[in-house]
Amino acid sequence: MIDLANVKMHLRVDGDEEDALIGGYIEAAKAHVEQHCDRKLVDGDPAEPAEMGLTRDVEQAILLLVGHWYANREAVAVGTIATAMPLAVERLLWYRKQF
Repeated sequence: MIDLANVKMHLRVDGDEEDALIGGYIEAAKAHVEQHCDRKLVDGDPAEPAEMGLTRDVEQAILLLVGHWYANREAVAVGTIATAMPLAVERLLWYRKQF
């Protein structure tokens, strides 16, 4: 599925001190995508409608989530003004929702 080395390149992380932390973020992001789309992520082509392959757009959504959680490790940011980036994770996944 998603290679740790590619995620670390996306995060600009060298070394392996935070591999377990990043691995947790990857698993959480995959679970988030599955919940958002109401489909199970699978390697390769999906065998049934309740499954979804890990395409480039789905992988990018996972990378964005991992990057956000890696940079923002707490539930609240104090002293900042934040805004959601339009056309980010939700836009990458919008058409994959089951109706």
